[in-house]
Amino acid sequence: MRYDFQKIEPKWQKHWLENDTFKSEVDKSKPKYYVLDMFPYPSGAGLHVGHVEGYTATDIVARYKRMAGFNVMHPMGWDAFGLPAEQYAVKTGQHPRETTATNVANFKKQIQSLGLSYDWNREVNTTDEKYYRWTQWIFLQLHKKGLAYVAEVPVNWCPDLGTVLANEEVPEQVAKGYRVERRPMRQWMLKITAYAEELLQDLDDLDWPESLKEMQRNWIGKSKGAEIDFAIKNHDEKLRVYTTRPDTIFGATFMVLAPEHPLVEKVTTSDCKEAVCSYQEQSSLKSELERTELSKKKTGTFTGAYAINPANGQEIPIWIADYVLVSYGTGAIMCVPHGDERDHEFAEVFDLDIVAITDDNERYINSENKENGFVLNGLEKEAGIATAIEWLEKNNCGEAKTNYKIRDWLFSRQRYWGEPFPVVYNDKGEAQALSEEELPVLLPEMSDFKPTGTPEAPLSKATEWLEYEGKDGKKYVRETNTMPQWAGSCWYYLRFLDPDNEDKFCDPEKEKYWMPVDLYIGGAEHAVLHLIYARFWHKVLYDLGCVSTKEPFQKLFNQGMILGYTYRNYKNDKGEVVSHNDAKWKVEDSGQIAYHKETKEELKVELVAPHEVVWKDGKVYHEELDCELEVKAEKMSKSLGNTINPDVIIKDYGADSLRLYEMFMGPLEQEKPWNDTGIEGVHRFLRKVWLLFIDREGNLNESIKDDAKLDKNVEKLLHKTIEKVTNDLEKLRFNTAISQLMILVNELGGKEINKECAETLLKLISPLAPHIAEELWALLGNDPCVCEQEWPKHDPKLVVDDEITLVVQVNGKFRASLKVAKGLSKDELEKIAREDEKVKTHLDKEVRRVIVVPNKLVNFVL
Repeated sequence: MRYDFQKIEPKWQKHWLENDTFKSEVDKSKPKYYVLDMFPYPSGAGLHVGHVEGYTATDIVARYKRMAGFNVMHPMGWDAFGLPAEQYAVKTGQHPRETTATNVANFKKQIQSLGLSYDWNREVNTTDEKYYRWTQWIFLQLHKKGLAYVAEVPVNWCPDLGTVLANEEVPEQVAKGYRVERRPMRQWMLKITAYAEELLQDLDDLDWPESLKEMQRNWIGKSKGAEIDFAIKNHDEKLRVYTTRPDTIFGATFMVLAPEHPLVEKVTTSDCKEAVCSYQEQSSLKSELERTELSKKKTGTFTGAYAINPANGQEIPIWIADYVLVSYGTGAIMCVPHGDERDHEFAEVFDLDIVAITDDNERYINSENKENGFVLNGLEKEAGIATAIEWLEKNNCGEAKTNYKIRDWLFSRQRYWGEPFPVVYNDKGEAQALSEEELPVLLPEMSDFKPTGTPEAPLSKATEWLEYEGKDGKKYVRETNTMPQWAGSCWYYLRFLDPDNEDKFCDPEKEKYWMPVDLYIGGAEHAVLHLIYARFWHKVLYDLGCVSTKEPFQKLFNQGMILGYTYRNYKNDKGEVVSHNDAKWKVEDSGQIAYHKETKEELKVELVAPHEVVWKDGKVYHEELDCELEVKAEKMSKSLGNTINPDVIIKDYGADSLRLYEMFMGPLEQEKPWNDTGIEGVHRFLRKVWLLFIDREGNLNESIKDDAKLDKNVEKLLHKTIEKVTNDLEKLRFNTAISQLMILVNELGGKEINKECAETLLKLISPLAPHIAEELWALLGNDPCVCEQEWPKHDPKLVVDDEITLVVQVNGKFRASLKVAKGLSKDELEKIAREDEKVKTHLDKEVRRVIVVPNKLVNFVL
């Protein structure tokens, strides 16, 4: 009977689903284990094999932990609001509610075909009104706490998408070719800056990759320094700057304001006004990303005004430049071109003074004002900073200041497909939050939900919905902006704990039992978006007494990306094919372009479909044109045409093969290119497992006997395998666990084994390849499921080797490696080493000394 995975896998998936095999409830008699995936955005493209990697990893851990005696919760849901869903609906002429439902159904079908052990009783969807009611409730708590406010602020406006973007979202959209510009708009903001210090300090206690923690530290951007007041010549206003190096004030030779700084209009002289206004207009069309790009040429213009350096009384010119952001610090900087690379470049471009402030030994020079006793000359950096701050505070022209780079979270979106705000406006335009009893504020049904192309949001077209009558009988107008996609994903892990609760977002007892998340697996690309936002919301809920832990995710693991192969062809302006060997890439302002390495002409790059590709001698050719192509392993994406649909792999090889292959490709954290030939190897391994149990007639192999006595070496290998697989699963080293199972299966082939050994093997395989393990477990006559059995334990005595490898050296040089019995005396080890033929040839001189390390080494010193 052949290994019929197409019949076996649906059978067990149906069994698990119908029997609620993986249902989880609070059980205080067991230790809990909460394992979580970053729940997916259900796109129209469906899953690709890159998604499968993380889901398989968490599933293996969930299955293993259940068998190891833990009460495991492993839930799944859908992050279904947001910009991509709306764009797809607009493009296809459907309503986003319809496309989202279709996509969710497809994703769920694909996920279930992988045999993932989710508790589907806990399924959540961010677009469900029963879910987003509580998203709105959390917003009201933020509002009550003074952490949600309306402000007229400079925003990243994307005219192509018709919405504003948070700073963190700009790079992704710019990479897609969308324009992003700065403009002032009235928006909802969340005061994440109030939690900057907690977000920073509490990172130290988390079991997260250090690289990811460092990304968050850099994004929060804590710095210590001082704010300094500069008088402005012929004006009453003061110009306040923030600097981490107040000690360098003697080297400040000019000032730079952000183009949006409120002082610009006040201090600009009439002869400079036209140039300043023109520059402000140009800057408004650039995103913060473009403005702060280090490699771009510095631009700016003089305001005609001068500031007075408080340290030495010198007049220094005030400029505006777009590399200074009004949202960071005070929106103004003192420029020390001797000590700052950007300031130095700006000074060189505009021929401004550069004054040295330190010598080659980093000791201060030119840094004194004898009239007031402010002298730094000869001091070291730390002493200089302390002296400068002391002087500033004493003379009332500055103070010590701690600053953070992180900005308040821009929380408004001019889109339809998102959570409505529980907010109305009175006839004076003042925002008023609704009461909790009025939730949820439902998203109105609209046939015309397209963005307006202006800051006016689509919900402004829902005329009946807009009108709201308050309990006081007065007329109000609803907020027309919606929340960003991040709102629903900030707290979904909490709703999983109690998804059907209509009175609370989560029962406190259930939250206290399950939290924090014990293992969270997802991509590193969420480091400064979802992860920092979720930590912020969780900390607010902790301060409100709604959750029992300060942090949501105790252990975080970033899986490496699975890359797909992209095939490229090059053509010149005549449409003629150019060999990829003659094509080169270079980076220009518009991005990467391809050009001919000899003629220098720009080349058109065409992606080639996989079915047009043939491999010859390790090279790739276009079938019709018969020309060699460039091959790159890149992130899987629909636009590159390099995605692999898991449905195809499952149809041809089965879900167990797909699961095993993705885990066997290499360490979970590493990037790995997909290779179809690799899956054939693990599929052969599963067939070998099948044939170990089942003969060609479909009967249990006669080699498996209840009373069979295991060969001593087989028994030792079995217990070594139990030990290694257990340790590897604990450390997420799935590839080495699979390798060890392959060694064991190879050893068992053709040998007589007892039923206990066969059952142990199936238990070890079960988390990794659950379908075949369940089928063989049942064919052995067992009930219930193998996934509900106790995890095997190794015998410590049987994992200790009886033999050791003895290294023999002569004068410290390796001469032989011998297998000997463990525990031999020094004399016995020396005798064995002397008698080895390879060693004898090197003992041609008198042996002056013999060094013996028991169970390890013999070294003859001649």
